[in-house]
Amino acid sequence: MATVLFMVGAEPALAGSPSITAAIREALHPMDRAGPTRAWIEFCEQLPQECEVDTSEPEFIPLSHDTWAILRDVNEQVNHTILAVTDKDHWGVADRWDYPDDGLGDCEDIQLLKRKLLIEIGLPRRALRMTVAIDEDGAGHAVLMVRTDHGDFILDNKRDDVLSWQETGYQYVKREGAHSLEWVWLGNRGAPVMTANR
Repeated sequence: MATVLFMVGAEPALAGSPSITAAIREALHPMDRAGPTRAWIEFCEQLPQECEVDTSEPEFIPLSHDTWAILRDVNEQVNHTILAVTDKDHWGVADRWDYPDDGLGDCEDIQLLKRKLLIEIGLPRRALRMTVAIDEDGAGHAVLMVRTDHGDFILDNKRDDVLSWQETGYQYVKREGAHSLEWVWLGNRGAPVMTANR
């Protein structure tokens, strides 16, 4: 998969991707600044290079057919490779963000791995934003938001399909900022204390 090249500027003729071909989707714009979760801060203290914001990178990626295929492949591959377990069962703590190097992880661990693989393929880290949402059960949940010139799309361990943020049914709370280490607020609902169970 790492041999697939990131195609910049290709036309988004994305057959088989109804989420995109129907219309250009809207980006999810921040409303204010927000603080990250404590577990994110600890993750960044251990791996500061994973949290840097390089403002010379593009904030949005051109969404070509090849890029769409890469997003779908990485999302599905990681979802089928990592077994979802709670942080309590995995690490013995309520909330921890880390790479699932042992094949186990919860939602944020799984999304961190997807982000890492996409960066290795050639997508800019600045366009790949870790995001906290409230899921269909009212629980905190972490997803990976991919910011594109066709709108913001979500990589999620609960589904293999890559969907626009409007199609997930989630309420979006906050995500990594694109201009500094501060996170940005995406809605006016209370943020969950921790991201999720799985």
